[in-house]
Amino acid sequence: MAERDPRPGALLVASVALADGVFNATVVLVLDADADGALGVVLNELSPTTLDSVLPDWVPVVSEPRLLFHGGPVSPNGAICLARVRVPGEEPPGWRRLFGDVGLLHLDTPVEIVQGAYADLRIFAGYAGWAAGQLEAEVAEGMWHVLDAEPSDVFGIAPLDLWRSVLRRQRTPVAVFSTWVDDPTTN
Repeated sequence: MAERDPRPGALLVASVALADGVFNATVVLVLDADADGALGVVLNELSPTTLDSVLPDWVPVVSEPRLLFHGGPVSPNGAICLARVRVPGEEPPGWRRLFGDVGLLHLDTPVEIVQGAYADLRIFAGYAGWAAGQLEAEVAEGMWHVLDAEPSDVFGIAPLDLWRSVLRRQRTPVAVFSTWVDDPTTN
């Protein structure tokens, strides 16, 4: 398990206590966290908008499933791109490292430059944001588990199963929550 402080490149995995209707069973990759607040993208929600309707040139270069993801409730008309470089240690133009070989890619980067430079790529509409101290307070209240991220968390082919799979690979007692169901009488 990772340290308790949210940091860029960490996962925020919603605890079963977080039942706000917005972040239930979500997995968020932290993109930035400092004294001014934090922001990240939800990794396991699909957008109702199709990728080809907003960024058609990017469809051939994104990883399977070739869909637009719902990154969070803030700025839903904006887009954030995460990419894993093909050559470890390389830093292509327009890309900024988050953890390992995973980083942020500017969507202003020409698609011709993107093709072949990245092993994986995913685009998110919107993001999740917290004011100064808000996320730390939520973590302290037990609303989030702060865990280490793996590239497969960001680019896996079964994103809708991510919440359970991330919890399952943790040590107990956190791993026990991977079997959680909505009706507590069946737990």
